[in-house]
Amino acid sequence: MIRVTLLNNAEMIINAELIETVESSNDTILTLSTGRKIVVKETAGEIAQRVMEYQAAVHRETCRTT
Repeated sequence: MIRVTLLNNAEMIINAELIETVESSNDTILTLSTGRKIVVKETAGEIAQRVMEYQAAVHRETCRTT
C-alpha cells in the first residue's frame, strides 16, 4: 500500500499492485487495473519511488519469513 494525496489535499492509501500506468501531464493520473483513474498531487517519479519502496519491503518480508 502507498499513500497519495488527492487534488483536494485528502490522503488516500492505495494498493500499489493495482497501479497499471502513471501518466504525467499537468497532474499525475494513476490508472488502476480495475479501470479506475485517480488524479494525485505527487509526481510520476514520486509514485514510482513509493511503489519501488513498497515492493522492496514486500520482498524483504517474504525473504525473512521463508
